Amino acid sequence: MKQVNEQLQQFLTGRIWLRAHTPFPREVIDDHILSGHIHLKPGIKTIKPQTIFQSTKHICNRCHNTNPSLFYSFQCAHCNETCTYCRHCIRMGRVSSCSELITWVKEPAIGTTEDIFDWSGQLTALQQRASEELLNSVQNNQSHLLHAVCGAGKTELLFPSIFASLLAGKRVCVAAPRTDVILELFPRFQKVFPKTIIHALYGGAPDQEGFATLILATTHQLYRFEDAFDVVFVDEADAFPYYADETLRQAVVNAAKPNAAIHYVTATPTDSLQTVNQSILSKRYHGYPLPVPKFDSLWGYARQLKKGKVPRKLQQWVDEKIQKNIPFLVFLPTIEMLEQFPGDLPRVYAEHPDRKERVMQLREKKVPGLLTTTILERGITIENVHVAVVGAEQDIFTASALIQISGRVGRSIKHPDGDIVFFHHGISHAMDEAKEEIERWNEL
Repeated sequence: MKQVNEQLQQFLTGRIWLRAHTPFPREVIDDHILSGHIHLKPGIKTIKPQTIFQSTKHICNRCHNTNPSLFYSFQCAHCNETCTYCRHCIRMGRVSSCSELITWVKEPAIGTTEDIFDWSGQLTALQQRASEELLNSVQNNQSHLLHAVCGAGKTELLFPSIFASLLAGKRVCVAAPRTDVILELFPRFQKVFPKTIIHALYGGAPDQEGFATLILATTHQLYRFEDAFDVVFVDEADAFPYYADETLRQAVVNAAKPNAAIHYVTATPTDSLQTVNQSILSKRYHGYPLPVPKFDSLWGYARQLKKGKVPRKLQQWVDEKIQKNIPFLVFLPTIEMLEQFPGDLPRVYAEHPDRKERVMQLREKKVPGLLTTTILERGITIENVHVAVVGAEQDIFTASALIQISGRVGRSIKHPDGDIVFFHHGISHAMDEAKEEIERWNEL
């Protein structure tokens, strides 16, 4: 091989990728394998039993899944053998026993841009203190938890730490469990770091060129990274599915370089996120209190929606928002209930193909409101949005989910208040807990 292919080097540095899905000619990949720049590893590692009391164990070398129920064996037409593939990460391309994963093992790509910081905002005294505490932890490579109420300006607090890391030649990742969070953050980061190559990675993301020193990614996308990042921030670190999936949490660890600290950002941290270094922001950046949810009974709402009728109280609430030209979100507990809702209000859920476009339409006031599942409970900011939760007593609406949903309201200094209504068929402990927590933050 005459020379290293720079585009391949940039693409593979810090990544673990299916050889069959690599967007480079086969001969280029082969040359770099022969020269020792690319290392091969099997897609599935199989451990044979040592005794009759043991069973065969499979490990996916991409997502590190070991759950026996998430592997499937089949007669493979490619290798003419019995192959096993991982069902856990199948959406990212099938990894099987005869698949080859490739990693870059020689001199890594380096950033070539001159990073600048273009932000004219002003932090409050509380924000400044928290930002400095986080920066100190980042520079000392110590894990940090930024625990801040919804609307406290958490993203802005990250800017100084990210910029300092970029200036130090470090590669930075901001990860989040939800695609909507990445879509929300990407244009903001592009504006603040206009010279930095930034990639936004999520399911269905377009191809992006160059070597990104700042990557915004869903935690699922980190299955495709290995020893890549010097600094990692996990935004909304308590969100589903990240907190409930050990492989996702492990993916974040694997994507970070050995011994690199991982920092967490959320308004509703779980006990497992408690770290030695913490910053607490109990007040929103504009200084106004958090809107406190109102409880309103909506008896038999499920039965009425099933009959194609909108309960009277809910219809009145929606009509009022439309008449006053106030954007709104109506959260429903299930996709089935979402589809039963009569009328032509646009609706979104996790697998909806036009989810991104419909949220943008609401933001641009092209539609009056959206019907949604909990997929929009966090990571979305729409000025002056009002919110109703239908079936707030149902199990899907945990206390943390209800706090996050409430946090969509009153985020703008021009509109620091607004309706947040929990429509219910009986008050749950989670509803009480969410309201009490919001009132506690306001007292602080």
